Amino acid sequence: MGKKITKIKKVVLAYSGGLDTSVMIHWLKKKYKCRVIAFTGNLGYGKDFEDAKKRALKIGAEKVYVEDLQKEFVNDYVFSALKADAIYEGKYVLATALSRPLIAKKLVRVAEKEKADAVAHGCTGKGNDQVRFEVSIMASNPGLKVLAPVRDWELKTRMEEIEYARKNRIPITSSKKQLYSIDSNLWGVSIECGVLEDPWAQPPEDAYRITISPEKAPSTPDVLEVSFKKGIPVRINSKTHNPVELIMKLNKIGGKHGIGRADLVENRLVGIKSREIYESPAAVILHACHRELQNLTLDRETLHYKELIALKYAELIYNGLWDSPLKEAFDGFIEKTQEWVTGTVRIKLYKGSCIVTGRKSPYSLYDKKLATYEKGDSFSHRSAEGFIELWGLPLKVRAAVAGKKQKK
Repeated sequence: MGKKITKIKKVVLAYSGGLDTSVMIHWLKKKYKCRVIAFTGNLGYGKDFEDAKKRALKIGAEKVYVEDLQKEFVNDYVFSALKADAIYEGKYVLATALSRPLIAKKLVRVAEKEKADAVAHGCTGKGNDQVRFEVSIMASNPGLKVLAPVRDWELKTRMEEIEYARKNRIPITSSKKQLYSIDSNLWGVSIECGVLEDPWAQPPEDAYRITISPEKAPSTPDVLEVSFKKGIPVRINSKTHNPVELIMKLNKIGGKHGIGRADLVENRLVGIKSREIYESPAAVILHACHRELQNLTLDRETLHYKELIALKYAELIYNGLWDSPLKEAFDGFIEKTQEWVTGTVRIKLYKGSCIVTGRKSPYSLYDKKLATYEKGDSFSHRSAEGFIELWGLPLKVRAAVAGKKQKK
């Protein structure tokens, strides 16, 4: 006997407008004989939401919700990760991972409003996003049923999905010639599939969306001053921007100089390694500036401990645990550290490089009188001798004891 089909009358689908979720509207209606409502969140970059809405309705969605989430995404998610210095495995600034708990939360709200039986997403069984969506949905509404068609349906490859769309006259944007899977928002672009599945293959230029090749970038650098207030970027070259505008501006300038490209073979939560490429000009610039400002304003012990927190914080986001008690506890620590992270950082953008050339803060812990080797030096050099004696005393004692044992 086949798998029993759960009775579903109405489902709200997290609709991206891409191949998977476009095919999914038709598949869900056919599989469950249910009504499908599509929800899509505007997180910025590269999507014609009006066109996506029209296509969803044409495919068979009963209704389409489109919500502008850019401001909330940046203020409540992106800046939390920035203040935490959260970068996964040294390269991934978590653009896609940060968007999932927000989309999941809004998806649940639409399902509750529409009195739907279930929600659905377009994530694969081997990816991280399935975990991020479903765990966030559990945290928001533990009783809501979640459907994951890509884990269940008979379509095993993107080519088969394209063929399914053709046979059922489903309007899609993907073609057999270009099989990249792309997710984009204000904080960055994630690109996988196609030739990128070979970790030895150099990413072709047609895979990139918002950055120019560093070799083709201008020969004249751009020098910017980025100002922060309590860990949050607020100005570029003395001009105040709202958070969304600031990130968009840095994406444009950084992309022009080839800033923000990353090629990563990463460790997915489900236990496999995958190869993806990323574009995140604004994120790379802001992370570089934020770290430099912290180096200037945080004491050594706090700064070094925060580096440990940053690693775990990034893992929590990557692994879909945005709503976990541990992350909430970390947030309290991180907010405390940001009280003095105010000031300005000067950077030079040139052919793929983001170079910090200066930093200043009213809360700077840098004291030139202590640091200088010239006249005006106020550091007590004679104190160093006693300090070294006490600092090395445990090792000195250990070496003496070891020497006695060797003589026996």
